[in-house]
Amino acid sequence: MTATQAAPMSGLHAPASEGLLAQPGFGMPSPWCVRWLERTRADPSPTLLDVASGSGRHARWAVTQGYRVTALDRDAQALSQLSAAAPAVQTQMVDLESGPWPLEARRFDVVLCTNYLYRPRLDQLVQWLAPGGRLVYETFARGHERFGRPSNPDYLLVAGELLELAGRHKLHVLAYEDGVVQ
Repeated sequence: MTATQAAPMSGLHAPASEGLLAQPGFGMPSPWCVRWLERTRADPSPTLLDVASGSGRHARWAVTQGYRVTALDRDAQALSQLSAAAPAVQTQMVDLESGPWPLEARRFDVVLCTNYLYRPRLDQLVQWLAPGGRLVYETFARGHERFGRPSNPDYLLVAGELLELAGRHKLHVLAYEDGVVQ
């Protein structure tokens, strides 16, 4: 889902740094996320929060596009790899499911979350958005269990769940897709 607190803005494109994206051990960014990050970029140096970033496949791409990136994850080794590969990314090790919520007062132009779901903190993702900010969220949904992990329903979205989140916070939905990606 891509949602915003304001009207859609046109996207800007900048060439990707192939070296930064093609490093061994790092996955390529999701085409769906790339599409919406390109289309919703508003200013020349927007801020982006990559929640549960892992080794930073999206954070690394976003830096090549001029985003000022902060990446959160609980895996110190993954964040260390990200810092070594992309020193411009600000990393912070944090357990997103317990303890104090990080970055309480900060706001970001884009909050990006992929392949991660922790329902008790979903509303916080929206609270991190700056006015006019974008939430770009891509994760697994019910039905995915027949393909593999995750299979626990606690980590699988229910149909329409992100749309409900957008409605609760009066976000304008720019795009929503629900189904199997082949």
